[in-house]
Amino acid sequence: MDDVIITVAIIGAGPTRQMSEYIPITPAEIADSAVAAFNEGASIAHIHVRDPEAGTSSNEVHLFEEVVERVTARCNIILNLSTGAGGGLYIGADGQALTEGLQSAERRVEHVLKLRPEMCSLDIGSMNFGEGLFTNAQPVVDRMAQMMKEAGVKPEVELFDMGHIEIARRLISLGLVDEPVHYQLCMDTAGGLAATPKNAVHFSECLPPGGTWSIFGVGRTQFPMAAMGVLLGGHVRVGFEDNLYLKRGVKAKSNAELVKRAADIAQDLNRDVASVDEARRILSLKKG
Repeated sequence: MDDVIITVAIIGAGPTRQMSEYIPITPAEIADSAVAAFNEGASIAHIHVRDPEAGTSSNEVHLFEEVVERVTARCNIILNLSTGAGGGLYIGADGQALTEGLQSAERRVEHVLKLRPEMCSLDIGSMNFGEGLFTNAQPVVDRMAQMMKEAGVKPEVELFDMGHIEIARRLISLGLVDEPVHYQLCMDTAGGLAATPKNAVHFSECLPPGGTWSIFGVGRTQFPMAAMGVLLGGHVRVGFEDNLYLKRGVKAKSNAELVKRAADIAQDLNRDVASVDEARRILSLKKG
């Protein structure tokens, strides 16, 4: 069994400073958080960026570029840039769109094509997502996957529900995603598969053979799902994108604290934590 790869999801689109004063917002804060998490055992940093002034989710290339430059100057953690922005859609009860948030495949991967990270996320399925929709139409997904492949960037295939596995099989069969595939099992998102041990076992067992996988749970399910990932032979993701608490009633003061907790879980369950070089080998990354 391979060592456990710990991914740290630094900050997503949702958490705000009103929820936690500890979340990173600016490119410098995001980079500092990634480096601190690396020092506690994270091998991959999953990166979203925020507008530094408004604190809202952003997809601006120059913000990703600043984070990448700051992180790579200080450590060799694997960078996994998000391409999820541009898929959100909110619709009122009258059927009319409340936002114009959808973006083209080219816009969603613009920063990936410029910066050429080792990895980036690839959301392949549409779903209800809280009060809105997370929209990933087949033509958009196909084009994104093709551009990632041409750029030599390994996609992390995001799976929020069981049916998304069949979408992944289609992408593999068309040659749009190369094997070995790395999957992210996204548990307990608002509209996705519930984070239960039974679901974690079934989800992981239904994946196409030959790939690798990681798992995360949202909120209070973060560390139980980390334990399931360790026990089932997979890898784990923790971080402020998914959870703000170290334990009930105690906010984490940093992503590094969440990574340390995940590393402790792995070691308590008799699996070592993968170094960055080991993670590159496990994931068959071309760089490094």
